[in-house]
Amino acid sequence: MSEDQVSEDQVGEDEVSRVTQDVLDDAVARAVEHAVSAPECGAVVTFRGVVRDVDDGRPVRDLDYEAHPDATAVLRACCAAVTAETGLRVAAVHRYGALTVGDVALVAAASAGHRREAFEACSLLVERIKAEVPIWKRQHFTDGPSEWVGL
Repeated sequence: MSEDQVSEDQVGEDEVSRVTQDVLDDAVARAVEHAVSAPECGAVVTFRGVVRDVDDGRPVRDLDYEAHPDATAVLRACCAAVTAETGLRVAAVHRYGALTVGDVALVAAASAGHRREAFEACSLLVERIKAEVPIWKRQHFTDGPSEWVGL
């Protein structure tokens, strides 16, 4: 295969990585894990970011995620950058729209020959997504006002 060709496995990683309004359920998490899995990988680490019921001591009712039209492209670029930096397979899906406590907002996964590298790559991916992908969160609190996070 020449350097400019993309393998079938790489297409799968890129296709699964996206920003969506769809619910991120166990089937989505399995698809993300499958996209990064490979016979030479002894570790697959998956992270699920879940809406919690409290933030800075304030009770959270629900939240809304807003996504820029380029969010999927930026998320895929984050995945590509982590892969380029680590040499490992990574993928992620981020949800936007209205979410309630307990809903999954982000699924990210990384695979490696050993667990340490997989954990580090998954953590690096999550931090990069949070810092670079143009998604903004508005938290609605049970005690009244709401606030934007990440603007």
